[in-house]
Amino acid sequence: MPIDPRRLLARPFAPIEHAYAQRDSQIYALGLGLGSDPLDAGQLRYVYEGRDGRSLRAMPTMANVLAYPGFWAREPDTGITWQQLLHAEQEIRLHDLLPASGRVTGTNRVSGLWDRGAGKGAFLQQTRDIRDAATGRPLATVVQLSLLRGDGGFGTGGSGGAPPPAHPMPEGEPDQVCDLATPAQLALIYRLSGDLNPLHADPAVAAAAGFKRPILHGMALMGVAAHAVLRTILAYDDTRFAGMRVRFTAPAWPGDTLRTEMWTRGGTVSLRVTALERGAVVLDHARVDLR
Repeated sequence: MPIDPRRLLARPFAPIEHAYAQRDSQIYALGLGLGSDPLDAGQLRYVYEGRDGRSLRAMPTMANVLAYPGFWAREPDTGITWQQLLHAEQEIRLHDLLPASGRVTGTNRVSGLWDRGAGKGAFLQQTRDIRDAATGRPLATVVQLSLLRGDGGFGTGGSGGAPPPAHPMPEGEPDQVCDLATPAQLALIYRLSGDLNPLHADPAVAAAAGFKRPILHGMALMGVAAHAVLRTILAYDDTRFAGMRVRFTAPAWPGDTLRTEMWTRGGTVSLRVTALERGAVVLDHARVDLR
């Protein structure tokens, strides 16, 4: 049965309240590989609370896991062929610094739906607004673009126009390059932040999906790229990190060495990430917006 675009665009989502502690922020950062150098004061800001117990910082990309609505595409009322859903892009916009602990509220909505035609799938965009639960202060907006490979051909009823175009990449050699090694257990740590998809932990599930081993979460890959920018360009000053958008182009494996190439043009850092051992470009047409 094809999806009903009007019903999907109007689908209601209950607000999600999410309380988290410093320990959650630390586990999230460890799931991106921070702390690999215990003498690096920049990395320690995100994994150690400090002698005063109040020095911990939250990684900017932690917005991806706050008040997360879960894999709602599996619900019967959506009509989505969820087995053929592919995560295509992810974007975060930061309106304020994320606290290392707190209580937030997230409201999710389907913000776009574009038909590519029968047999070609459709693009679905969802947007989540994250606010401080006590004050209502906006903290972040998270935008996710998914390719519904099995749900094209519904015709009218979707969104007008077209999905957001890819971020254009500069020509020439990058201005900076950062290589970050990832430990083999990285996906097993990252999943403790809430994404329990067995594709990232169970070798049998990965094999059934056509992979020789469990793959790294796309959100973890995004976080590693954010770490590269914080380390190389911002000297771990996350107050200058205003947003990030990435396009997923190939799976990364836990244990890959990830090379982030960076081109800085004004307040935008364009990114491309390659898994060095395999020569695979795993993130492309990506950017970080600076304050």
